[in-house]
Amino acid sequence: MERSISFNPRFDNELPNDRSSDVGYATNDRRLAYSRSFQQSHGPRTPAVTEAAKPFLDRTVSSIDMPPEIYSVDGNDVFFGKGKEAEIGKVSVLQMVSEIIRVLRSGNRQMKKLFLLISLNVVYSTTELFIGLFTGRVGLVSDAFHLTFGCGLLTFSLFAMATSRKKPDHAYSYGYKRLEVLSAFTNALFLMFMSFSLAVEALHAFIQDESEHKHYLIVSAVTNLLVNLLGVWFFRNYARVNIVYRKAEDMNYHSVCLHVIADSIRSAGLILASWLLSLGVENAEVLCLGLVSVTVFMLVMPLFKATGGVLLQMAPPNIPSSALSKCLRQITSREDVVEVLQARFWEVVPGHTVGSLRLQVKSGIDERPLLQYVYDVYHDLGVRDLTLQTDYT
Repeated sequence: MERSISFNPRFDNELPNDRSSDVGYATNDRRLAYSRSFQQSHGPRTPAVTEAAKPFLDRTVSSIDMPPEIYSVDGNDVFFGKGKEAEIGKVSVLQMVSEIIRVLRSGNRQMKKLFLLISLNVVYSTTELFIGLFTGRVGLVSDAFHLTFGCGLLTFSLFAMATSRKKPDHAYSYGYKRLEVLSAFTNALFLMFMSFSLAVEALHAFIQDESEHKHYLIVSAVTNLLVNLLGVWFFRNYARVNIVYRKAEDMNYHSVCLHVIADSIRSAGLILASWLLSLGVENAEVLCLGLVSVTVFMLVMPLFKATGGVLLQMAPPNIPSSALSKCLRQITSREDVVEVLQARFWEVVPGHTVGSLRLQVKSGIDERPLLQYVYDVYHDLGVRDLTLQTDYT
């Protein structure tokens, strides 16, 4: 296993381009950013410093030096070599549309399938809306607005897929991957609301006379079911309730799949209710809508909890709490460590775990062996980025 260490302290008394005041660090600040990248190799596990792993911030004895190639003094503060292109908060609708079209043309099959699904739903909902307006059937107009709102959420998922490919910049130093988590959470929230509305509709059907049920909605439900079944086929690899999310894209694709599955179940429930009513079954609509409401709620709840946990920066679910506690005990057992004052771990996106530790150490010690030990301990757990702050007794 070959490791490339990006932590590279220098001990010169004077350094050029001292910009510690520009980033808000005092001369006695002890905060250290410590991270590495690992590559598979058949050689021994020996650290090697490479040019590609040049540190983002170099800590010296008295200051932190920011390399000039990633920070300019002419007022255009940018990261990762983006220059003036990385402007904060200046993204127009035209730019978003052009970005989606560019990514669609790049050959992403999942995005092309989602775009086709959105197009079919837009055509169908528009047709349904005009038919409902010309015939005066409120049920068709209501269903058309429901489909339009769902198309908006699917479009947001498509936008998240396109935007998440952008590299980190000055405004978003962790990148845009979490936008896919936000999109999945939005879809899950919409499905939760749909489950609640179906329960209310079932209660309303129980109170009123079911003979007033409009059976013409059966045609709309069948057409909508066929369109959604096509979407289920497109994202069939994610047609599961409990799924292991290894990347942010997995959450977004899973939310799209659950969205079309929930719409399919809703259409199937309406079809079944209309058929049972034609056979003279009492309270058929109440039974079908209630069953659909419960089913949708159970389908979407795991996704809702998973996406909410990531957005709320919950402790990473892929790392047991007992393992984190064991690491803390190993660190506090060292003679040069007095205590661990603070330990925080969370997921930026699924598969990218970061952590922050604040240690109280004995004065006069060499920090490098301690930093090496702490990082090795947490790297074995899958923590990719680790920030350490040391305070002397």
